[in-house]
Amino acid sequence: MNETQGPAERRPEERLALLQRRLADFAAARGWEPYHTPKNLAVALSVEAAELVEIFQWLTPEQSAKVMEKPESAHRVADEVADVLAYLLQFCEVLGVDVLDALAAKIERNELRFPVAGPQTPNRHSSE
Repeated sequence: MNETQGPAERRPEERLALLQRRLADFAAARGWEPYHTPKNLAVALSVEAAELVEIFQWLTPEQSAKVMEKPESAHRVADEVADVLAYLLQFCEVLGVDVLDALAAKIERNELRFPVAGPQTPNRHSSE
């Protein structure tokens, strides 16, 4: 990594690694490592994901599509997305999971599982 580059000038995977390291350093400086067990981080990740869902809980599909148009709700969404990503990165750090490799492998498996052939099937989703 070129240390003279600003964060925005780095490749996305470099930025991700730097942020992951920054999160680990943040926790270490506060002595939080004993609490950052896989179980605790998975629970925290779930809680933060639920807080993201809460923002959309009673919105119509149309309202949810416009949530980023209002500064207050856009800020809330961005904060919760950041919390979810922070806990996911910390979880991956503790377990030694390369998040980008894991995602690439999952996409490859889904491409094999759900090949593009013939008409689209809107009633089936990759989570099935």
